[in-house]
Amino acid sequence: MKVEIHLFASLAKYLPADAKNKTCIKELPTHSVISDLINTMGVPDPSVKLIFLNGVHAHRSTELKDGDRVGLFPPVGGG
Repeated sequence: MKVEIHLFASLAKYLPADAKNKTCIKELPTHSVISDLINTMGVPDPSVKLIFLNGVHAHRSTELKDGDRVGLFPPVGGG
């Protein structure tokens, strides 16, 4: 199945070189979950703070489907 991945802020460095607009398409086996995607992208798990699946907050254990859009965000700092 194919999943669209958006990596934001400091996570964008884990995108492949041919990625455009902080986005890429990744081929994953059926029944993959978001944590599988994070590992496949080479993103250290503690670096991911927020996960959105098709625009809705999701968890690492959520199963993915063909055509899903996943957004990963690092912890946000500020003051």
